Amino acid sequence: MRWWLVVASLWLLVVLTVSDDQAKIRHRNQDGEIRRGKRKRDGQGPGRARAGHSRPPKIRLVPGPGIPVVPGENTLFMESYKNLQEQHSSYNVIPVGNDPGEPVSPLTQEEIQRILWREEEEHREEEERLRKKDEARKKRRKQRKEQAEKQRKIVEERRREEEEALRRQVEKEEEEWRRVMEEERRRQVEKMRQEEEDRKRKEAAEREAREKERKLEEERWRQEEMLRKELLALVEEEEEEEQQEEVEEAWLRGDVFEMPPKGPEEPEKPDLFPAPIPRPPAATEDELKEMVAEVEEEGEEREVLVVNRGGLPPGCYISDVTLTCENAKLIYFPPLAIPELRSLSLEDNNISSIPEEAFNGIPNLEWINLKKNKLTSAGIDAKAFKGLKMLRRLYLDGNLLEAVPANLPPTLQELKISENRLRGINKHSFQDLSSLVILELEGNLLSEGNVDPLSFTPLKQLSYLRLGRNHFRTIPQGLPISLLELYLENNLIEEISETVFNQTHSLNVVSLRHNRLEENRIAPLAWINHRNLESIDLSHNHLYLVPSYLPRSLVHLVLVGNNIERIPGFVFAHMDPGLEYLYLSYNKLDGEAIEPESFFGSYQSMVELCLDHNQLVSVPSGINEMTNLHFLRLNNNMIRSISDEGICDPNHSGDTTLVALRLENNYIDPQKISPTAFSCVRSSSSVVLKPQKTK
Repeated sequence: MRWWLVVASLWLLVVLTVSDDQAKIRHRNQDGEIRRGKRKRDGQGPGRARAGHSRPPKIRLVPGPGIPVVPGENTLFMESYKNLQEQHSSYNVIPVGNDPGEPVSPLTQEEIQRILWREEEEHREEEERLRKKDEARKKRRKQRKEQAEKQRKIVEERRREEEEALRRQVEKEEEEWRRVMEEERRRQVEKMRQEEEDRKRKEAAEREAREKERKLEEERWRQEEMLRKELLALVEEEEEEEQQEEVEEAWLRGDVFEMPPKGPEEPEKPDLFPAPIPRPPAATEDELKEMVAEVEEEGEEREVLVVNRGGLPPGCYISDVTLTCENAKLIYFPPLAIPELRSLSLEDNNISSIPEEAFNGIPNLEWINLKKNKLTSAGIDAKAFKGLKMLRRLYLDGNLLEAVPANLPPTLQELKISENRLRGINKHSFQDLSSLVILELEGNLLSEGNVDPLSFTPLKQLSYLRLGRNHFRTIPQGLPISLLELYLENNLIEEISETVFNQTHSLNVVSLRHNRLEENRIAPLAWINHRNLESIDLSHNHLYLVPSYLPRSLVHLVLVGNNIERIPGFVFAHMDPGLEYLYLSYNKLDGEAIEPESFFGSYQSMVELCLDHNQLVSVPSGINEMTNLHFLRLNNNMIRSISDEGICDPNHSGDTTLVALRLENNYIDPQKISPTAFSCVRSSSSVVLKPQKTK
């Protein structure tokens, strides 16, 4: 029963297939004969394959006698060719042509088998072709993968070679750098050793010279003592002779009843020679001989000259109450006994020590200048300045001091110890100096690490402090509350914290020139709320922008010699009454550096504006709105033209305020400038246009 169902299903499938093919052929015939003719000419007609081979004819199975046909059977034929062979005797195989009019003849069993074999062969060929195609595709994929791997290895090898070459180069450079540094270090060590040897030789020579000079001075002292004694003897002898002559004259006049007049009471002899201080004077033997010779010739008149001289060393001069011994080649502090002396200047000598009794004879000094000597901390006696009850100013610049001298008078108002070797300041360095107003400590070895925050506490009236040319990386702590001006030029300052100026509410001037400040290292609350800070100098730092959060009270701002590339908008808007002086010379301002709102807040207050030596290509916007501007510098830029409204506002009806305008060394053609471009300048002679750069 099963084989009957299978045969019926096969028959139904063949019939349906043939019917569909005939329908398609009829449809194609109805579409046009031209297309059929063309296919026939191309060898693609019925019974021909597209490649020119014979097309296997279509077949149709017709049930033979005795095989029942079951209509409506839809079972697919899924059995092998063996089942077909077993039932071939019960069916007639009829080929089906493409043209319904063609005669159809049944196929034999051998033809059917050949057709099936041919189909199977074509199927195997197709599978073989697909297999070969797949193998070729896999081979190509493998080749591409091998090629990519090879390329990757080449790139990796090249990268490793480059890294190795770079590593060798870096090692070579590091080795060269180490060699250079080692050589430099050796040179420095050799130089320091040579300098130390030279210093030792120099000190030995100086000690020998001082010893020799001391012996020579002692010899001169002895000779001077002898000459002084001879001089006194001559003076006394002359006085006795004069008295004897007066007595003789009285007796010769007949005054017999009168007693011989007594000699005039000897006046108290002036203290020709001051109280001896164990330091020989610097008078020379030749001068003493000249003094004796002149005394012999002129008598009393020369005695007065000796009194005025006072035994001063050569090169010293007295004027009223001031004694000057500058560049007199003094080695020791001179012995002086002039109580009325108020000012003493011993600048530019070779004095290395100040003994305890140095100022005993000059206790009323108010000003002492000891600049450019060789004073050391060990050479100044701890009680040297203690007896000076009226001292106001003390200058010790250019010496070899390593610490602030002790026991300075409490009356001191001005102290200068710049260009020394101060290595630190402790909390007792300025003890009892509550009257000090000015303190200068520039050019030393001070830093935030060796300056005690409590060291400035005793300075209740300090107003002026100079700490330039030291080694500060931050602003020192504990600044006096009374401080008005602070100068910290030429240090290593990198930041300004928000607490460093918390106590200095009276601060008026801050100078931080030549440091290492950047705009983002200035704390926003560092000084914005100060109401007295009017002047800030930040020249020659590492600024790229005009700093924000500047003090509200700022009037004078100096930013010369930075790397400023932009002025942010509204950076001056919060200032009251407003910025008056702005110096931005020698920066990197270009055409996009200044925004329309950059000068907002300073239009009514700006008096002087310097934008010279930058890279501006036009006059910045906002300048024509500055109604109080007096001085404007735009020279040494890249400006090519001046518009009518660039500098002056044509709608402004007030008085002209611009006094000086500098525009030289740009690319401006003076012939192309409108006559109204400088309408706000008071005088045409105030405009400097020449020379200009060539294009």
